[in-house]
Amino acid sequence: MSKAIEDLTVQETVKKIEDVINDNPSPIEGVQAVYQYDIPDEDYSFQLHIKDGKAEVKEEFTERGDCTIIISYPNFKKMLLGKLNGTAAFMMGKLKVKGDISKALKVEALLGQYNMEAEFGKI
Repeated sequence: MSKAIEDLTVQETVKKIEDVINDNPSPIEGVQAVYQYDIPDEDYSFQLHIKDGKAEVKEEFTERGDCTIIISYPNFKKMLLGKLNGTAAFMMGKLKVKGDISKALKVEALLGQYNMEAEFGKI
């Protein structure tokens, strides 16, 4: 039995996202982007590279992301499950974006096409 999202480390959560996307690459076809996430309360950063219908998570990186999303781990989990709207989180100061804001909006829409709640369980 898989763990619910509240039982996962941030690294396990990120790996699961990569697996879920690659199991169903249709929503990311034609997307070319590098999303960087900074999770300050976990002292963790990663990049989600989407290219040629494939997603790859990198924990060590040398290139800049098209945008950097700064968010706490609890709020990151809520966003994945559709329990926190990215625009509302931004307006409330729960999320910060550096770089291309249109790409940040697009990643929320992309991830929203996956049923993350079914993949991760309820929070």
